[in-house]
Amino acid sequence: MPEQSTSPERVTVYAASSQALDPAYYDVATRLGACLASAGFPIVFGGGGNGSMGAMADGALSAGGEVHGVIPDFLMNLEKGHQGLTSLEVVDSMRIRKERMLDNSCAVVTLPGGCGTFEEVFEAMTLKRLGQYFGPIILVNTDGYYDLLLEFLQHSVKRRFMSNAHLDLWHSVDEPEQVVPALQSIAPSTADALKSASLDA
Repeated sequence: MPEQSTSPERVTVYAASSQALDPAYYDVATRLGACLASAGFPIVFGGGGNGSMGAMADGALSAGGEVHGVIPDFLMNLEKGHQGLTSLEVVDSMRIRKERMLDNSCAVVTLPGGCGTFEEVFEAMTLKRLGQYFGPIILVNTDGYYDLLLEFLQHSVKRRFMSNAHLDLWHSVDEPEQVVPALQSIAPSTADALKSASLDA
């Protein structure tokens, strides 16, 4: 079993494994990794060497950061498990991967991604709504990528599937350089606040 970080201050980063993206998305991922590492945040991510996942990890490592990967064994070849990390934990399933990625996590940062990324960030939002996760959840809205998602979440509130209080469960920024200031300015949620928000739904 690889050695795991015991720091309670590590940031979970959700990103994509696609290698077919516009280069701008890889650039943003690289910059995010470098920003988090330069601010002293250990990072945990999906462990892949491909796509914006790999670019984010490379950016953090190039800035001297601590980067931990968690990857299911069946994805080691498909996502090319990153071999240059501080640690790489190989697990049995996607379910375990997601759980391990949120262990000791102080915040979630989500880069543009596909259905896997959507699943991960929505699970984090759900856990936060239920008082099982308390850290900030930040979407990096590169080139307006998440505009329609944010609009849909507002639509869900308008239709009363969620309350206005739930809009505080997530935040968005336009540039990776805005992530660290956002992390430093957003206070972690409390169990009481989340309970009140859930009751208002």
